[in-house]
Amino acid sequence: MSNDLHVWELIRDASLVVQAVMALLLAASLASWMIIFRKRALLAKATRDADKFEERFWSGTDLTSLYNQLSRDQGGSHGMERLFLAGFAEFNRLREQGRVSPERLVQGAERAMHVALTRETDHLEHRLSFLATVGSTSPYIGLFGTVWGIMTSFQALANVNQATIAMVAPGISEALIATAMGLFAAIPAVIAYNRYSNQVERLELRLDNFKEEFSSILNRQALSLAEG
Repeated sequence: MSNDLHVWELIRDASLVVQAVMALLLAASLASWMIIFRKRALLAKATRDADKFEERFWSGTDLTSLYNQLSRDQGGSHGMERLFLAGFAEFNRLREQGRVSPERLVQGAERAMHVALTRETDHLEHRLSFLATVGSTSPYIGLFGTVWGIMTSFQALANVNQATIAMVAPGISEALIATAMGLFAAIPAVIAYNRYSNQVERLELRLDNFKEEFSSILNRQALSLAEG
């Protein structure tokens, strides 16, 4: 308990610059943890939704019925559902115009799915750059606070005839706390960024594979309509 109190006393007695550095690192750490927990829930839900939709899509259900069911959903669509709805809606719109070649039908659906895929990618990658920034800059910010604190401690010895370790130890200790806080903010952010980036890449690959497979299905339907 006394050690904890001693640390708080060092933070309280630190210079304004070092205290500002500590406050900045604390804010960055708190923001990182908020993003970490939210991103974890988001990616877990995106994976579950993708599994659920693929099961429904490949179960042999009629695509028109599936489209109507998903269109009535008031909760909004994400992931594969968004790609499916965008592509099938554009396919139906072009088909209703009449005299549209099978190539144009599929190309229009692919363009719509590409736009939906871009939006979904932005949604999945949102705030990941913040974690990368915190992970890469926090140690340097903490190091700046440490350098400043040590420099201030040694400047205080300029008017002292005989310097002792006891005179500089508190200043160096409070300065090193800034480096520790920088590492405390950076390490979880780097770990989370690497983990979530990998998960996002896998989800984006699944979405892109679905886009290609659905395009093939629409191409077969377009050819059958043209032949009929």
